[in-house]
Amino acid sequence: MVEIHGDTITGEKVLRCLAEVLDPEVPVLSVVDLGIVRSIRVDDGSVTIAITPTYSGCPAIEPIKAAISDAVLGMGLSSPEILTQLSPAWTTDWIAEPAREKLRKYGIAPPLPRSAEVGIVPFSEISSHIPCPHCDSLKTEELSSFGATACKALCRCKDCREPFEYFKSF
Repeated sequence: MVEIHGDTITGEKVLRCLAEVLDPEVPVLSVVDLGIVRSIRVDDGSVTIAITPTYSGCPAIEPIKAAISDAVLGMGLSSPEILTQLSPAWTTDWIAEPAREKLRKYGIAPPLPRSAEVGIVPFSEISSHIPCPHCDSLKTEELSSFGATACKALCRCKDCREPFEYFKSF
């Protein structure tokens, strides 16, 4: 849930604007879909936005900050202050169901709810519970612990034989 402080109407407009800012690594999701926008404060035309990266070493954080800044400037507001908020740490539980469906339609298996994972278990044990985003089969296997980005793993469906990425749970 994004906290909006100050002028609610303007804060809501900023939030709607940020809902159009796509994540550079998963371009089917916006920064709002991912849940990395934590708060928006608007005071007399100045904007402060707090974001939480998906992990502390996320290489996309600087391009994300630049895209957020460009979007706010495009609204005619002053250059925003963008704060990095590391606590609480980002979790895939912040990805709302509509965004999970966007991932599925894009061909990426959305993260399992962390409550579905018991403790820390090897990914190979989790992979048998990941539905294929192409055919919904649970007969899936891990091909690599890492996909195109560190937050995804490469999998394959044993039924339809299609490879797919799984957005790992954090």
